[in-house]
Amino acid sequence: MAARRFPQFAVPGPAVAAAPGGSALGVGGGLAERALPAVVVLAAGGIAVSARHEARQGLAGGSVLGATLAQALAAEMPVVLVTTDALAQEARRVLALRDIVVLPEGPLGLGQGMGYCMAVGVGVRPHANGWIMLPGDMPMVQPATLRAVAAQLAVHPVAYPTHRGRSGRPLGFAAELYSELIKLDSDDAPRKLCVRYPASGVEVEDPGVLLDVDTSDDLLAARRSLHLPVPPELPRSPDLPTAAR
Repeated sequence: MAARRFPQFAVPGPAVAAAPGGSALGVGGGLAERALPAVVVLAAGGIAVSARHEARQGLAGGSVLGATLAQALAAEMPVVLVTTDALAQEARRVLALRDIVVLPEGPLGLGQGMGYCMAVGVGVRPHANGWIMLPGDMPMVQPATLRAVAAQLAVHPVAYPTHRGRSGRPLGFAAELYSELIKLDSDDAPRKLCVRYPASGVEVEDPGVLLDVDTSDDLLAARRSLHLPVPPELPRSPDLPTAAR
């Protein structure tokens, strides 16, 4: 499928189908979806490095990214994935082509940090009733947690889960922040946005909001939390760079 392209940081309309230098496999946004926030699964940049490593290790018969997507889909909200070509093939097993946006391979260029990835995700679901930014290396976040964050967006511009008093992810942003979100262009831009607008934490019985999978130790913890067997031959590996917050 030929990819359409749009200028960097331009505000895309509903039919936009590509990110600069990459390809979008399609976008959607029917009337039923517009009443709900969209879950934007982020698997590009630093998160893509982690997810690709864990895809080799495997979790519950698939990769960590696959498990994260399964949790997002189980929340019964629209899901869009922002990723790289290396991970898109796996995503096609569970997502429609229209729900996958492919960014260029390799390190993101200047102005294309995690904030930019968020902006792309928002841009392909411009009519969603808010957006929940779920890192692709957080397979333990429960569907009920995603729904709890979504509920907070009905009355708060920014929402996030907490577990036993500790702030976690994913971050949720209300639809009223669309014009701000579409302009995000760096790793620290989302944090600055959270400082500017009141954020509401919702307590959840979900330790997964505090766990991302960047190392083999993280993977072992994820397996145990899912009550999965831990293969004795599971290889050890050095820590990977932590994904951009």
